[in-house]
Amino acid sequence: MRVSTWRAKVPSGLVIALLAVSCASPPHKEIEQARSAIDAARAAGAERFAATEYASAKDALGLATDAVAGRDYRLALNYALESREQAEDAARAATEARARLRGETEASIAESTTLLSDTRARLEGAAGARIPRRTRQAAQQALTGLEAHLQKVDAAVQAEDYEAAKRLLIEVKEGLQRVGATLPKGPTAQSPRQRR
Repeated sequence: MRVSTWRAKVPSGLVIALLAVSCASPPHKEIEQARSAIDAARAAGAERFAATEYASAKDALGLATDAVAGRDYRLALNYALESREQAEDAARAATEARARLRGETEASIAESTTLLSDTRARLEGAAGARIPRRTRQAAQQALTGLEAHLQKVDAAVQAEDYEAAKRLLIEVKEGLQRVGATLPKGPTAQSPRQRR
């Protein structure tokens, strides 16, 4: 009697839907696809270069696993699909961020290298011969140190530590400005007496 009374109160379509949901199987395939996408995102550097998207993907995967444990397979499927999509977005974002940071860093390295060469040319050129010996020696030592810094920048870029590379490049540029301030700007114009 109780069963028939319960069925009479609940529409038959809802009973069928509830039975379909309760009988559905866990979305193991989709959860594994999400895990694979997260692994691929980690390999692309998403933990460092797209941390927010990567964390969202991992959170959604955790929710999918929790939903399976709670036997809510439809919710688990939704979270698994969301996790995979977020992981794929994280992998794309990480790849783009790495390429952008590398390009910016390489441009800054080229700029610093050119400035270093120009500064060394000013130091060793004709105008540099008029610089007091102590000032010239200090400038040469500073430039040697800055060249070593540029080598550290290259190592940081190879390790994809763009934050460290950026800090070192700031130090290099500031050092080059300090050295440049002690040097003449270039060949000085001849006085009228020297032109005759």
